Formats: sequence, structure tokens, C-alpha cells
Amino acid sequence: MESSRISIRPFKLSDAADLMSWAGDDRVTRYLRWNTITSIEEAVKYLTEVAIPHPCRRSICLDDRSIGYISVEPESGDNRCRAHLAYALGWEYWGQGIVTGALKMTLSTVFKEFPYLVRLESLVEVENKASQRVLEKAGFLQEGLLRKYGFNKGEVRDMFIYSFLFTDPIPD
Repeated sequence: MESSRISIRPFKLSDAADLMSWAGDDRVTRYLRWNTITSIEEAVKYLTEVAIPHPCRRSICLDDRSIGYISVEPESGDNRCRAHLAYALGWEYWGQGIVTGALKMTLSTVFKEFPYLVRLESLVEVENKASQRVLEKAGFLQEGLLRKYGFNKGEVRDMFIYSFLFTDPIPD
């Protein structure tokens, strides 16, 4: 996949049909804390109530069409030195290096956007091997296993925690 075709931008209301195409797939939402979107009305509601007002939730785009999302959620107060990273990508685009590229794009700007930020972290379910590989390819370090840490889809699950520090190099 040519990296020039990949971009990250704020969501738009006109993304509703594209959002529905990837967020309506159980394979994509399996490890997400939100449920599969099942109608265009739900897609519009998600865009207007969650994605568009959330300044750190961005669309991963291929030729300016939404094919996924990436979110960086900074903490506040004494914990503003860290932020949480999450992402998802349409199933048909898995295995093409798109999320790894989007992560590297994000890493190249996030510490400038949030000058007080020192640490970016991501939680990944133990079963989600593909996401673990994506984070490692983008330069994240697996720090440890958090047992029975995250509630998702009716279960409390084990999670790995990954981090990227502002001093870490972004891999080529």
C-alpha cells in the first residue's frame, strides 16, 4: 500500500456510509469496547455524538475514504503526562501495514500537539495477536500483563499494556 494514499483527518458527517462499512463488521469490533454499528442511523449518531466532537478521534483514510479510526485520549491533571491510544481498521485492509503507518504518522505529531505528554499507552487483549504486532512494528514496547483488567463484551479480560515514550525513536 502506497503511504501517500493513507491519511488521518477529523471525521465528517459524510463518513457515515464508510463508517458503517467497517464499524458494522463484528470482526472489526470484536476487541472494541463499543458494539458493532448496525444501521446508517447508528453511524450518523456515532459521528455526531462521539467521533466529530471528540478532537482526538480521527479517521484513518485511504484516498480520503474512512476505513478506520485512531484515537489519542490524553489524561488530565497530574496524569496529563500520558495518553491512551486506540484504533481499528476495516477487515479488508488488515495485513497491509495501514495501521502501522497511521500509528507512525500519529507518533510524528502527537508529542508536538501535546507538549506535556511523555507517554502514549495502549491496552491490547491477550488474544489480539495482530494488534500486538502492529504496536511492536510502530515501536511500542510491551511492558507487562494486566490480569483480569479490561471489561469487554460481557467479560473481564487479560490485557497487555504497551507504551511509547517521547524519547523513543519512530521506526523507519
